[in-house]
Amino acid sequence: MTEAYVDLTNNDGIATVEFFHQTHNSLPAVVLSKLANAITQAGEDDGIKVVILKSGGDRSFCAGASFNELMKVDSAEAGLAFFSGFANVINAMRSCPKFVVGRVQGKVVGGGVGLAAATDYCMATKHAAIKLSELSVGIGPFVVGPAVERKLGLSAMSQIAIDASSFYDAEWARQNGLYSQLFDTTELLDEAVLSFAEQLSNYNPQAMAEMKKIFWQGTEHWNELLIERAAISGRLVLSEFTRKTLERFG
Repeated sequence: MTEAYVDLTNNDGIATVEFFHQTHNSLPAVVLSKLANAITQAGEDDGIKVVILKSGGDRSFCAGASFNELMKVDSAEAGLAFFSGFANVINAMRSCPKFVVGRVQGKVVGGGVGLAAATDYCMATKHAAIKLSELSVGIGPFVVGPAVERKLGLSAMSQIAIDASSFYDAEWARQNGLYSQLFDTTELLDEAVLSFAEQLSNYNPQAMAEMKKIFWQGTEHWNELLIERAAISGRLVLSEFTRKTLERFG
C-alpha cells in the first residue's frame, strides 16, 4: 500500500470507514475531508446500523496532522482551513446518528487521539499508546481538546497535553476512559470489534440514535467552537517557534 485512501464499505448494515496514509497514517487535508464525508455518508444511509472507524496497516493507528502540510501553511487563513479538517471529522462523528466504534491497532499521536476520543466506543490493542504531542511543536491540542476532555476528563487530558513528549500506554488510556477493552493482538481486536458491531446491528436503530443524542448533550456548540479552536492553531503554526520545530522534523 503506497497511496493514501479513505474507503467506506457496508457489509450487512455494518459500515467500515478505513483511512490510510503512507506516513504512519498521518492526516493531510484531503484525507481529513474524505473522512468527514465518509462518516457523514454512513450516517445518512438507512441501510447502515453501526460504523467502524479504523486505519490501514499493522502498526500506527494515526500520527496526527501531516507535517508536510503544516510546513506549507503560509497564512492564518490557510492554517484555519487545514485545522478545520480535524474539526469537520470530529463533528461528523458527533452528529452521526449511528454509533461509531473505534478500532485502534497501534500508536496514536496528536489529532489521532482526537479521532479515537470522538468515537462512541473504542477498542484497542495493548500497543495503542497515546501521545498528545501538539505543544511540543509549538501549537496545542486546541481542536481535538474538547473531544479528548469529554472522554478522559479535564485532569487526564491536561496531563497528556502538558506532558506532550511522552507516550502514555494503552492501559493508562483504558483506565482513563479512552479505550473500553484491550487485546493482545490485532487479530483478537478485529474479532472483538466485528462481534460487537454485529451485536449493535441487531439493536433498534432509533433507540441507538436517541441514546447517542443524550451521550453528546452539551456539545451542540461544537460546530462553532472547534472552528474557533482551529483558528488558534492556524495562527500558532505560523510562529517562529513552530516553523523552526517543523523544519527540524522535515
